[in-house]
Amino acid sequence: MKKMSPTLEIITPSFGSSFTFTRFVENANCKSDLWHYHPEIELVFVNGGSGKRQIGSHISYYSDGDLVLIGSNLPHCGFTNEQTGNKNETVIQMRPDFLGNDFLEIPELKNIQHLLHKAKGGLAFGSETKKLIACMIEDMENQSSFDRLLRIIRILNTLETNNEYTILNADGFSLELHVQDNDRINVVFNHVKDHFQEPIQLDTVSNMVSMTTPSFCRYFKKITNKTFTTFVNDYRLVHASKLLSENTKSITEICYESGFNNFSHFNKSFKAFTGKSASQYRHELKSFME
Repeated sequence: MKKMSPTLEIITPSFGSSFTFTRFVENANCKSDLWHYHPEIELVFVNGGSGKRQIGSHISYYSDGDLVLIGSNLPHCGFTNEQTGNKNETVIQMRPDFLGNDFLEIPELKNIQHLLHKAKGGLAFGSETKKLIACMIEDMENQSSFDRLLRIIRILNTLETNNEYTILNADGFSLELHVQDNDRINVVFNHVKDHFQEPIQLDTVSNMVSMTTPSFCRYFKKITNKTFTTFVNDYRLVHASKLLSENTKSITEICYESGFNNFSHFNKSFKAFTGKSASQYRHELKSFME
């Protein structure tokens, strides 16, 4: 069994800055295959392409790029890999107090204060906001640290005032996790990410975090507001959505490649998850792309 260690990412601000600004070409972000967390708030813009979005206990599929804001210490996985097809990826990371302990308290920044509070659950922004913010982020590459700081403030204010976002963990994720909780959750998330195409036994996962199976089930539900079985099935269904969108394999092949061992159960689960059958999902997506 491959042993996965939880990852606390240590982020050092760029020289002369209170935040980091990193531009990755295509799929060059080496953190894309690891569940990790850090105290910094993270704004991620994926320029084009499609892939999986995995933040907290939320798992979904994005297309035509992505724009997300991730709160402090909220575990997440990377957004790009060799199949994503994106042009580049920009990651901006800033500590919650990067503007100073009291700066966010001034009336002019109340929108940003509200936004960062909601970001504790992870925020994904809609297509119009994504288009609006894209050029603002792209232009930052050649700016000075001071101009980048002003641009970040403007971007955060725009994200809040446009009001086009979804709170990804709105229905419950324990946002203020202790380090031990983050370590346990990261071990579990990494194991599911690496083994979702295989049968995953509850007692195996329970042993990995040194808990009895009943205790683990209660613990996981308390932290994520999902049963472990639901979390694994959601992961498999998002992978199936990705395969249905990106290749021409048969639906039966996609069912088994996504970790399901029963075609009838896959069809029923997929319809409950997306509101559509797998064939309808693929047909509508194909019609939209034409």
